[in-house]
Amino acid sequence: MSLDVEIGVHSERGARPGNEDYAAVAVPDLSDGARGLIAAVADGVANAGRGAEAAQTTVRALLSDYFGAPDTWETTVTLDRLIQAQNSWLVAQNRRWRGSRKSDVAITTLTTLVVHGRGYTVAHVGDTRAWHLRDGSLEVLTDDHSLDHPDLRNQLTRAIGLDDPVRVDYLQGELQVGDVLVLTSDGVHGALGRARMAQLAQQESAQEASVALVRAALSAGSRDNASAIVLRIRELASGGLEDALRRSRQLPVPVQLRIGDRLDRYEITALVLDNGVHRLFQARDLDCGHLVAIKTLNPARASDAQERTMLAHEAWLSGRVTERDWQGFVRLREPVEPTAFYVVFDWHDGQTLEQMIGDERAGRRRRCTVAEVVDAGLAVARALGRLHRQGVIHRDINPRNLHRSEDGQWRILDLGVALSGREPSEMRSLHAGTPSYMNPEQWQNRDPTADGLVRHADAQGDLFALGVTLYEWLTGTLPYGEIEPWQLARYRRDPPSPSRRRPDVPIWLDQVVLKAVARDRRERFETAEELVLALERGAARPLAVRGATPLVVRDPAALWKIAFAIALIFDVLLVFWLLFLPR
Repeated sequence: MSLDVEIGVHSERGARPGNEDYAAVAVPDLSDGARGLIAAVADGVANAGRGAEAAQTTVRALLSDYFGAPDTWETTVTLDRLIQAQNSWLVAQNRRWRGSRKSDVAITTLTTLVVHGRGYTVAHVGDTRAWHLRDGSLEVLTDDHSLDHPDLRNQLTRAIGLDDPVRVDYLQGELQVGDVLVLTSDGVHGALGRARMAQLAQQESAQEASVALVRAALSAGSRDNASAIVLRIRELASGGLEDALRRSRQLPVPVQLRIGDRLDRYEITALVLDNGVHRLFQARDLDCGHLVAIKTLNPARASDAQERTMLAHEAWLSGRVTERDWQGFVRLREPVEPTAFYVVFDWHDGQTLEQMIGDERAGRRRRCTVAEVVDAGLAVARALGRLHRQGVIHRDINPRNLHRSEDGQWRILDLGVALSGREPSEMRSLHAGTPSYMNPEQWQNRDPTADGLVRHADAQGDLFALGVTLYEWLTGTLPYGEIEPWQLARYRRDPPSPSRRRPDVPIWLDQVVLKAVARDRRERFETAEELVLALERGAARPLAVRGATPLVVRDPAALWKIAFAIALIFDVLLVFWLLFLPR
């Protein structure tokens, strides 16, 4: 189901010599229910001198940049970052212009409306307004930021370009088919009453309604510029996180599926995994004949609301990550009118890195060359970079979750415990990750009220885990050995260079891998792009050779231990002297 909105936009200068309002709507792809559409109206402050410029640049910048933000950002986060950036730029320009002419500054109001999924988000500064019309009743969604005095209502207390930072009001709500959303400048709602506006907004078409609102306001005596945007909801999109969560609550978990069973349009062909929480099946899409992977909950967890929410979040996040470019990840397929709660992915033949390493150790396949390991590390690091730029932390990079398909492409699997900023609250305190691949600082500062884990899951944690994975692949061992939770003593030694265990590993690769798994986070790679650059440059521009970490750094209590040992030896000698040596 795709988003379908009838749009009307109209603006007139009225009795003013110029039009300092600016209204626009951006709809890049109506089939995209994730981002939806964005509309904005701005009213430049006339006596500031550059009000028209402020209104136009603010609306254009917001509408052009909105769809470039990561799909995983929550709508209010995206709007706030874009509005604050535009406001800071206008404030900086105003400081420069004030030097030439005091009144020559750019200040504007702004009301922005985003229609996404089955709801809306409003961002508002100033005295332009947003309205919601349902069943003939018109409700104003915003509060004017102006002085509460009949003679001073044109004096704004908040505006874009006035102060840095600017305080923005946000409001979110649900929509129904048939709802009408309206944005107006004060030249419209300052001259028309609410009942009259509700009547005009219900014209035959959205464009006719926007024209009727503007011209009725001017006919009623408005002396200001008049602008109106009318959005009439004809169809709402699915595919948002809220829709995924709703399906997880309403739909039943599939019963015990067997080979040959049908699940909607899919025929089960194999059971791939059952870990007690999730079940993964291979299935065939009967409409196109392609193989797919179906992930669902184990029937024993069917009533677990937390597991349902986490799987719904994984489905939503996988769709957002792979929506524009699925290089490095497994693409999500949206099920059509599902009768049960499950997630569908593309199917890729091949092996996980864990299986490849196991086959190498058992002699069932040749050992991968150093060049193949470097190429795989580059592919995974680039995919992690894409993930981190969207604000997502994987939290469980290890050989089990890295897959090489038969076409030679490496892909990152399983976003089940990934953090997106919109994950369920239970996931933030979840003991996520594989201990042997987790950076040491995640075990150091413990929270006695929770499960002992410090809340430092970040991009560097993913890069550390990738470094551990590359080390294990090259050498067959883990840099710090098998780690159990809170075994911090394991990190009190530097891992040996990979070339000591595998002589064909070049020195430059030694330094890259050792930097990735360094004990001190300050010595590691800060971003995936930095790791990619180091792997690409290779021997052409090797990293500086890292010296051994001093004992005092590896174990801050070492000096006290040494002092205690010396004191103990001295005491023993003293006792021996007192008891046995002649006086």
